[in-house]
Amino acid sequence: MTRRTDIIKNTLTNALQPTFIQVLDDSQAHAGHEGAKSGGGHFYLTIVSSEFNGQSRIQRHQRIYAALGNMMKQEIHALSIKAFTPEEQPQQQEI
Repeated sequence: MTRRTDIIKNTLTNALQPTFIQVLDDSQAHAGHEGAKSGGGHFYLTIVSSEFNGQSRIQRHQRIYAALGNMMKQEIHALSIKAFTPEEQPQQQEI
């Protein structure tokens, strides 16, 4: 795990108390990409939290973006998000 993935994971764990969280760094696959040139990374996030109960997909993403704050402006160029409630998690074939 990279330092940035650790920071993302710790930040979201503190903010959203997930029952599951996985952060994958795919930055190496985007070397030379415009966002990578400025230092921003490409990440995949899967998170399960009861904090998402009653929230739309957009509201869940907004909560994640707010929790990550300034990281979204510099350290993270692209973030793919799968955000579930604990009740939704078992319905997913692949998380």
